[in-house]
Amino acid sequence: MKSRILLAAVVGVSAALAGCSIDGTPRVFTSEYGMVADAGYQLPRIPIYKVPRQYHRQVIKYETGEKPGTIIVDTKEKYLYLVLEDGKAMRYGIGVGREGFEWSGTARVALKREWPTWTPPAAMIKRQPELAKWARGMPPGLSNPLGARALYLFNKGGDTGYRLHGTPEWWSIGKAMSSGCIRLLNQDIIDLYNRAEVGAKVIVK
Repeated sequence: MKSRILLAAVVGVSAALAGCSIDGTPRVFTSEYGMVADAGYQLPRIPIYKVPRQYHRQVIKYETGEKPGTIIVDTKEKYLYLVLEDGKAMRYGIGVGREGFEWSGTARVALKREWPTWTPPAAMIKRQPELAKWARGMPPGLSNPLGARALYLFNKGGDTGYRLHGTPEWWSIGKAMSSGCIRLLNQDIIDLYNRAEVGAKVIVK
């Protein structure tokens, strides 16, 4: 009897770590937030148990009229959806702009960059003069505000100035505290970067 209980416990733990769903609930990728070696950098492990579960990367049922590959950003609920086939989506938790810095509209992914350089806009430097040292760009790295990846959003008017990007500040996911851009956990932006295509439609609500 004890051996059966132990076996059941092991199976249950294994399923949880793998993010498997056997009862129809969303598949959560909790086990994929460990340390990552990437392009010479060592992304630290995220203490994902400190991030509310609804903001963990997961596949959910998601009915929409948009075609697969479309990215939908819900700034109110703090979710980013990548539309998949068969009425599903990959859902990521996000951090969004503070009040006064929000942006909404329709754009497209014009560029994708691994370990991007960050250049603060002039308006930001005016508000925060200490950023003037990065006027020509902050080199890539673990402390770079754009994190491990960035997707650049353009519309009919050209560069919107907004990005979908990574962040080392895992505690900011689910909150409104960035200067307008949409931030994801570094491990999540790498996953989105690998799935999203240049030219993909992006809807920011």
